[in-house]
Amino acid sequence: MSTPTRLPGSGGSEPSIEIRGAVELPARRESVELRTSDGLRLIGELSLPLDRDPVATIVALHPLPTAGGFMDSHIIRKAAARLPALADLAVLRFNFRGVTSPHGTSDGVFGEGVAERLDLTAAMDLVGARALPHPWLVGWSFGTEVTLKWGLEHPIEGAILLSPPLHRTSDAEIAAWAGSGRRLVALIPELDDFLRPAEAAERFASVPELEFVAVEGGKHLWVGEAQTRRVLSEIVLRLNPSALPLPELYPADELA
Repeated sequence: MSTPTRLPGSGGSEPSIEIRGAVELPARRESVELRTSDGLRLIGELSLPLDRDPVATIVALHPLPTAGGFMDSHIIRKAAARLPALADLAVLRFNFRGVTSPHGTSDGVFGEGVAERLDLTAAMDLVGARALPHPWLVGWSFGTEVTLKWGLEHPIEGAILLSPPLHRTSDAEIAAWAGSGRRLVALIPELDDFLRPAEAAERFASVPELEFVAVEGGKHLWVGEAQTRRVLSEIVLRLNPSALPLPELYPADELA
Protein backbone atom coordinates (compact mmCIF):
# COMPACT_ATOMS: atom_id res chain seq x y z
CA MET A 1 0.00 0.00 0.00
CA SER A 2 1.25 3.48 -0.84
CA THR A 3 2.07 5.77 2.07
CA PRO A 4 -0.45 8.61 2.52
CA THR A 5 0.83 12.06 1.54
CA ARG A 6 -0.92 15.40 1.10
CA LEU A 7 -2.69 16.71 -1.96
CA PRO A 8 -0.96 19.78 -3.43
CA GLY A 9 -2.59 22.98 -2.28
CA SER A 10 -4.55 21.23 0.44
CA GLY A 11 -2.85 23.07 3.28
CA GLY A 12 -1.89 19.73 4.75
CA SER A 13 -5.52 18.78 5.48
CA GLU A 14 -6.28 16.21 2.76
CA PRO A 15 -4.21 13.02 2.87
CA SER A 16 -3.81 11.21 -0.45
CA ILE A 17 -2.43 7.95 -1.79
CA GLU A 18 0.08 7.68 -4.60
CA ILE A 19 -1.50 5.83 -7.53
CA ARG A 20 0.91 3.00 -8.26
CA GLY A 21 1.23 -0.77 -8.08
CA ALA A 22 -1.85 -2.57 -6.85
CA VAL A 23 -3.80 0.54 -5.77
CA GLU A 24 -7.42 0.07 -6.88
CA LEU A 25 -9.50 3.23 -7.26
CA PRO A 26 -13.29 3.36 -6.77
CA ALA A 27 -15.46 1.93 -9.54
CA ARG A 28 -18.55 -0.17 -10.08
CA ARG A 29 -17.10 -3.63 -10.66
CA GLU A 30 -19.15 -6.58 -11.81
CA SER A 31 -18.13 -10.14 -12.52
CA VAL A 32 -19.48 -11.15 -15.93
CA GLU A 33 -19.75 -14.34 -17.95
CA LEU A 34 -19.38 -14.20 -21.70
CA ARG A 35 -21.00 -16.90 -23.83
CA THR A 36 -19.39 -17.90 -27.11
CA SER A 37 -21.23 -19.21 -30.15
CA ASP A 38 -19.49 -22.58 -29.70
CA GLY A 39 -20.94 -22.95 -26.22
CA LEU A 40 -18.12 -21.82 -23.95
CA ARG A 41 -18.37 -19.73 -20.79
CA LEU A 42 -15.66 -17.10 -20.40
CA ILE A 43 -14.83 -15.40 -17.09
CA GLY A 44 -14.62 -11.61 -17.06
CA GLU A 45 -15.09 -8.35 -15.21
CA LEU A 46 -16.71 -5.06 -16.21
CA SER A 47 -15.49 -1.92 -14.43
CA LEU A 48 -17.42 1.34 -14.76
CA PRO A 49 -17.06 4.86 -13.31
CA LEU A 50 -18.53 4.93 -9.83
CA ASP A 51 -21.18 7.63 -10.19
CA ARG A 52 -21.43 8.56 -13.86
CA ASP A 53 -21.69 7.04 -17.29
CA PRO A 54 -18.51 6.09 -19.17
CA VAL A 55 -17.42 8.23 -22.09
CA ALA A 56 -15.70 5.36 -23.92
CA THR A 57 -14.96 1.67 -23.51
CA ILE A 58 -11.84 -0.48 -23.40
CA VAL A 59 -12.17 -4.12 -24.40
CA ALA A 60 -8.89 -5.54 -23.12
CA LEU A 61 -7.30 -8.57 -24.80
CA HIS A 62 -4.58 -10.16 -22.72
CA PRO A 63 -1.12 -11.59 -23.53
CA LEU A 64 -0.27 -15.16 -24.56
CA PRO A 65 -2.00 -17.75 -22.36
CA THR A 66 0.77 -20.31 -22.82
CA ALA A 67 3.26 -17.77 -21.45
CA GLY A 68 1.17 -16.82 -18.41
CA GLY A 69 -1.04 -14.14 -19.92
CA PHE A 70 -4.51 -13.63 -18.43
CA MET A 71 -7.04 -10.93 -17.60
CA ASP A 72 -4.97 -9.90 -14.56
CA SER A 73 -1.77 -9.27 -16.54
CA HIS A 74 -0.56 -6.09 -14.92
CA ILE A 75 -1.28 -3.41 -17.55
CA ILE A 76 -4.81 -4.73 -18.05
CA ARG A 77 -5.42 -5.05 -14.31
CA LYS A 78 -4.15 -1.50 -13.72
CA ALA A 79 -6.30 -0.11 -16.54
CA ALA A 80 -9.35 -1.59 -14.82
CA ALA A 81 -8.15 -0.42 -11.40
CA ARG A 82 -7.47 3.19 -12.41
CA LEU A 83 -9.15 4.36 -15.60
CA PRO A 84 -12.82 4.23 -14.60
CA ALA A 85 -12.01 6.71 -11.81
CA LEU A 86 -9.35 8.79 -13.55
CA ALA A 87 -10.69 8.94 -17.12
CA ASP A 88 -14.39 7.96 -17.03
CA LEU A 89 -13.71 4.81 -19.05
CA ALA A 90 -15.46 1.44 -18.97
CA VAL A 91 -13.04 -1.50 -18.93
CA LEU A 92 -14.12 -4.98 -19.98
CA ARG A 93 -11.47 -7.65 -19.41
CA PHE A 94 -11.81 -11.41 -19.60
CA ASN A 95 -9.90 -14.66 -19.81
CA PHE A 96 -9.63 -16.14 -23.27
CA ARG A 97 -10.77 -19.74 -23.64
CA GLY A 98 -8.91 -22.20 -21.43
CA VAL A 99 -7.29 -19.48 -19.31
CA THR A 100 -7.26 -19.40 -15.49
CA SER A 101 -6.86 -16.30 -13.32
CA PRO A 102 -7.80 -15.41 -9.75
CA HIS A 103 -11.26 -14.59 -11.15
CA GLY A 104 -11.78 -18.14 -12.38
CA THR A 105 -11.25 -20.38 -15.40
CA SER A 106 -12.77 -19.91 -18.84
CA ASP A 107 -14.01 -23.00 -20.64
CA GLY A 108 -12.19 -24.49 -23.61
CA VAL A 109 -8.59 -24.73 -24.75
CA PHE A 110 -6.11 -22.32 -26.30
CA GLY A 111 -7.00 -21.64 -29.94
CA GLU A 112 -3.79 -20.10 -31.35
CA GLY A 113 -5.59 -16.81 -32.03
CA VAL A 114 -8.09 -18.48 -34.37
CA ALA A 115 -10.75 -19.84 -32.02
CA GLU A 116 -10.35 -16.65 -29.97
CA ARG A 117 -12.26 -14.96 -32.76
CA LEU A 118 -15.39 -16.26 -31.02
CA ASP A 119 -14.18 -14.98 -27.64
CA LEU A 120 -13.84 -11.47 -29.04
CA THR A 121 -17.32 -11.73 -30.54
CA ALA A 122 -18.73 -12.74 -27.15
CA ALA A 123 -17.07 -9.72 -25.55
CA MET A 124 -18.43 -7.38 -28.19
CA ASP A 125 -21.88 -8.91 -27.74
CA LEU A 126 -21.77 -7.79 -24.11
CA VAL A 127 -20.60 -4.32 -25.17
CA GLY A 128 -23.62 -4.09 -27.45
CA ALA A 129 -26.05 -5.51 -24.90
CA ARG A 130 -24.92 -2.98 -22.28
CA ALA A 131 -24.81 -0.13 -24.81
CA LEU A 132 -21.26 0.69 -23.75
CA PRO A 133 -20.08 3.74 -25.70
CA HIS A 134 -17.27 4.15 -28.22
CA PRO A 135 -15.55 0.77 -27.85
CA TRP A 136 -11.82 0.39 -28.47
CA LEU A 137 -9.87 -2.85 -28.51
CA VAL A 138 -6.71 -2.71 -26.42
CA GLY A 139 -4.57 -5.75 -27.13
CA TRP A 140 -1.29 -6.63 -25.49
CA SER A 141 1.15 -9.03 -27.17
CA PHE A 142 -1.00 -12.07 -28.14
CA GLY A 143 -4.04 -9.84 -27.66
CA THR A 144 -2.80 -7.69 -30.55
CA GLU A 145 -2.88 -10.74 -32.83
CA VAL A 146 -6.54 -11.36 -32.02
CA THR A 147 -7.19 -7.65 -32.50
CA LEU A 148 -5.54 -7.43 -35.91
CA LYS A 149 -7.07 -10.67 -37.18
CA TRP A 150 -10.65 -10.16 -36.08
CA GLY A 151 -11.16 -6.60 -34.84
CA LEU A 152 -12.49 -5.25 -38.12
CA GLU A 153 -15.51 -7.57 -37.84
CA HIS A 154 -16.85 -5.38 -35.04
CA PRO A 155 -18.22 -1.84 -34.62
CA ILE A 156 -15.20 -0.38 -32.87
CA GLU A 157 -13.79 3.13 -32.88
CA GLY A 158 -10.25 1.80 -33.13
CA ALA A 159 -7.59 -0.43 -31.66
CA ILE A 160 -4.48 0.10 -29.57
CA LEU A 161 -1.68 -2.44 -29.91
CA LEU A 162 0.73 -2.86 -27.00
CA SER A 163 3.97 -4.70 -27.91
CA PRO A 164 2.63 -6.43 -31.04
CA PRO A 165 4.84 -9.43 -31.89
CA LEU A 166 3.11 -10.06 -35.25
CA HIS A 167 3.87 -13.78 -34.99
CA ARG A 168 0.37 -14.92 -35.97
CA THR A 169 -0.65 -11.89 -38.03
CA SER A 170 -0.28 -11.93 -41.81
CA ASP A 171 0.67 -8.94 -43.94
CA ALA A 172 -2.80 -9.09 -45.49
CA GLU A 173 -4.45 -8.90 -42.08
CA ILE A 174 -2.41 -5.82 -41.23
CA ALA A 175 -3.08 -4.16 -44.61
CA ALA A 176 -6.84 -4.65 -44.15
CA TRP A 177 -6.80 -1.85 -41.57
CA ALA A 178 -5.74 0.70 -44.20
CA GLY A 179 -8.73 2.80 -45.19
CA SER A 180 -10.98 0.92 -42.75
CA GLY A 181 -12.11 4.08 -40.99
CA ARG A 182 -10.95 2.63 -37.66
CA ARG A 183 -8.03 4.22 -35.89
CA LEU A 184 -5.03 2.00 -35.29
CA VAL A 185 -2.38 2.85 -32.70
CA ALA A 186 0.79 0.81 -32.13
CA LEU A 187 2.98 1.25 -29.04
CA ILE A 188 6.33 -0.32 -29.89
CA PRO A 189 8.88 -0.67 -27.08
CA GLU A 190 12.41 0.35 -28.03
CA LEU A 191 13.80 -2.76 -26.33
CA ASP A 192 11.05 -5.24 -27.21
CA ASP A 193 11.91 -8.93 -27.21
CA PHE A 194 10.06 -9.65 -30.47
CA LEU A 195 9.42 -6.55 -32.59
CA ARG A 196 11.39 -3.30 -32.26
CA PRO A 197 10.53 0.06 -33.86
CA ALA A 198 12.55 -0.23 -37.09
CA GLU A 199 11.11 -3.62 -38.01
CA ALA A 200 7.66 -2.61 -36.82
CA ALA A 201 7.68 0.42 -39.13
CA GLU A 202 8.33 -1.92 -42.06
CA ARG A 203 5.64 -4.41 -41.07
CA PHE A 204 3.02 -1.67 -40.62
CA ALA A 205 3.99 0.32 -43.73
CA SER A 206 0.80 -0.85 -45.47
CA VAL A 207 -1.30 1.19 -43.02
CA PRO A 208 -0.27 4.81 -43.68
CA GLU A 209 -2.74 6.21 -41.15
CA LEU A 210 -1.27 4.14 -38.32
CA GLU A 211 -0.45 6.15 -35.20
CA PHE A 212 3.03 4.78 -34.53
CA VAL A 213 4.47 5.37 -31.05
CA ALA A 214 8.04 4.21 -30.41
CA VAL A 215 8.54 4.18 -26.66
CA GLU A 216 12.09 5.00 -25.64
CA GLY A 217 13.36 2.54 -23.04
CA GLY A 218 10.18 0.50 -23.29
CA LYS A 219 10.18 -3.28 -22.92
CA HIS A 220 7.68 -5.94 -23.98
CA LEU A 221 6.19 -6.38 -20.51
CA TRP A 222 6.02 -2.65 -19.65
CA VAL A 223 7.47 -3.30 -16.18
CA GLY A 224 7.68 -0.42 -13.71
CA GLU A 225 5.40 2.46 -12.81
CA ALA A 226 6.89 4.86 -15.39
CA GLN A 227 6.10 2.47 -18.25
CA THR A 228 2.66 1.69 -16.82
CA ARG A 229 1.78 5.38 -16.69
CA ARG A 230 3.07 5.90 -20.22
CA VAL A 231 0.87 3.12 -21.58
CA LEU A 232 -2.23 4.23 -19.68
CA SER A 233 -1.68 7.82 -20.77
CA GLU A 234 -1.39 6.78 -24.44
CA ILE A 235 -4.69 4.90 -24.10
CA VAL A 236 -6.44 7.87 -22.49
CA LEU A 237 -5.01 10.22 -25.14
CA ARG A 238 -7.13 8.38 -27.70
CA LEU A 239 -10.26 7.60 -25.67
CA ASN A 240 -10.68 10.69 -23.47
CA PRO A 241 -7.85 13.20 -23.90
CA SER A 242 -9.55 15.76 -21.67
CA ALA A 243 -8.65 13.53 -18.69
CA LEU A 244 -4.92 14.08 -19.23
CA PRO A 245 -2.58 14.39 -17.52
CA LEU A 246 -3.53 11.46 -15.33
CA PRO A 247 -3.12 12.37 -11.66
CA GLU A 248 -0.54 10.54 -9.59
CA LEU A 249 -2.34 11.09 -6.27
CA TYR A 250 -5.87 10.20 -5.13
CA PRO A 251 -7.74 11.36 -2.01
CA ALA A 252 -7.23 8.72 0.68
CA ASP A 253 -10.69 9.22 2.17
CA GLU A 254 -12.31 8.21 -1.14
CA LEU A 255 -10.59 4.82 -0.96
CA ALA A 256 -12.17 3.92 2.37
